[in-house]
Amino acid sequence: MKHLIVINPNSSQTVTDGIDAAVAPLRSFGIPIRCLTLSEGPKGIESQRQADLTIAPMLALAEAQADAAGYVIACFGDPGLHALRDQTRLPVVGIQEAAVMTALTLGQRFGVIAILPTSIPRHLRAFGAMGVLGRLAGDRALGLGVADLAEPDKTLDAMIATGRRLRDKDGADVLIMGCAGMARYRATLEEATGLPVVEPTQSAVSMALGQIRLNMSHASTRSNHA
Repeated sequence: MKHLIVINPNSSQTVTDGIDAAVAPLRSFGIPIRCLTLSEGPKGIESQRQADLTIAPMLALAEAQADAAGYVIACFGDPGLHALRDQTRLPVVGIQEAAVMTALTLGQRFGVIAILPTSIPRHLRAFGAMGVLGRLAGDRALGLGVADLAEPDKTLDAMIATGRRLRDKDGADVLIMGCAGMARYRATLEEATGLPVVEPTQSAVSMALGQIRLNMSHASTRSNHA
């Protein structure tokens, strides 16, 4: 049976386990979902350089999945998104792109909770390329690395405070969690801020499952799937 393949481009199994738990409700759609960890990746992707270095091994891992029905790249920054689309005619969705598109349907101005200040320039380049800077309320960093996100005592208060600043100071009416490692905190963050919160992997998996079911893809034809 064909699977939707969700690739975590960092080497943290903890992050992959969190992604797997976040997308569990979407398994009821009937298409199996398999979450993979890129063993060659860094423990956390916190810079453009780290993101770019994951692309070649991620492409190889994707190509090795003979039972793939489509792919999700589960890193907020979408490393290798267009390269993988060049490699396959199957649906390929990046969590950053999907999160922004989802947020635009839930509010007028979106705010992003980033991990580190060094992440924000990557985000802004992507938002500029997408043409959505006019809808961006703000992008604020927690000052925490990917590994820190596994510690609720360190993370949750910072996320709530950052979400409230995006709401009250920047005018955001919808929030995007700017890292796949934040998935477990979505419900609490929604309750604390009173705003819709977009978890990017959930958004991307939902989008990919729809494309698979409707036989859609970025390619003009799906007659010769890679």
